[in-house]
Amino acid sequence: MNNFTFYNPTKLIFGKGTIPSLASEIPADKKILITFGGGSVKNNGVYKQVSEALKNHETYEFWGIEPNPSVETLREAIKLGKEKKCDFILAVGGGSVIDGSKLVAAAIPYDGDAWELVLKRDYSKGVTLPLASVLTLPATGSEMNSGAVISNKSTKEKFAIYTRTPVFSILDPQTTFTLPAFQIACGLADTFVHVMEQYLTTTGQSPLMDRWAEGILTTITEIAPKIQQNQEDYDNMSTFMLSATMALNGFVSMGVTQDWSTHMIGHELTALHGLTHAHTLTIVLPGTMWVLKEEKGDKIVQYGKRVFGIESNNRDEAIRLTIERTEEFFRSLGFKTRLSENGIPRETITEIETRFTQRGFRLGENRSVDGPTARKILEKVM
Repeated sequence: MNNFTFYNPTKLIFGKGTIPSLASEIPADKKILITFGGGSVKNNGVYKQVSEALKNHETYEFWGIEPNPSVETLREAIKLGKEKKCDFILAVGGGSVIDGSKLVAAAIPYDGDAWELVLKRDYSKGVTLPLASVLTLPATGSEMNSGAVISNKSTKEKFAIYTRTPVFSILDPQTTFTLPAFQIACGLADTFVHVMEQYLTTTGQSPLMDRWAEGILTTITEIAPKIQQNQEDYDNMSTFMLSATMALNGFVSMGVTQDWSTHMIGHELTALHGLTHAHTLTIVLPGTMWVLKEEKGDKIVQYGKRVFGIESNNRDEAIRLTIERTEEFFRSLGFKTRLSENGIPRETITEIETRFTQRGFRLGENRSVDGPTARKILEKVM
């Protein structure tokens, strides 16, 4: 196990009827900028609960943070926050709203343009406003981590920035009951691949982290069909919500190597074609596994046995069956797992290879995923 320092200061407030606790969690003297997405919170009762909880606070609202939040939209939120001299940010929505709000919290005290902060990548020691969240869509784990992924429409780029974790996050599973089925599927896939990026490297690093990761992976595969049948089952949705948080709050990565090449390739597919983030992951991960099956082979076999129950004395067969089962799981969620099925042309593969090469990317636990390797991965799933 590698050396590590773990610190996660986010206070997690979980369960039914927890949104009213906003009233006591946010100091009364704060000027709060509340950020929202497209308006679904007005239909599921969340907006009413938030408004009631903060009726004695000074609040300002910004609406319209989109999926794959763009710096263009966030600049408008930052402008409002500066004008009103806001000193606390509350994100109400899913991972995109929380991600975007992290940049807003960092950019309001900043004198330059918000995209400059994104290009810094690590702004964890920079000055930021305190941020809290009310989560309505489990997926990214942004409610309990420091990461945010921001898009730039004008340059067709998408990068991660690391700032501060939320001060607290409220998770009421009842807020997920009215989500569209596609968003639920995206959340399940996103959670699954987040764990895989931290788990699917090499064996023998940490039996504890392996079991923790495998526990989340197994849980997701078990509850996914149940949720598809009934997404108003409180216990299953609670399990889903907590799994998404635990998948990317730093717990399963303690002392082990990580990959993240699937995510970086997926970001390019989103930037170039607007494909939903989680959908890109379901396309790219099987390709990553096929192309890197030699260096990841032992872990693929372990994963197949422990998560899918695949037993085979033939290593190559075990690897093949495991990758096929992974892709079958993604298809069971309703995703098309080939580039061609999603209207993405071969020219995109060349563009992504070029971008990787120009940026000097060498990704993965062994730094083996460069431009040409990214091409191989995408060609495998064409």
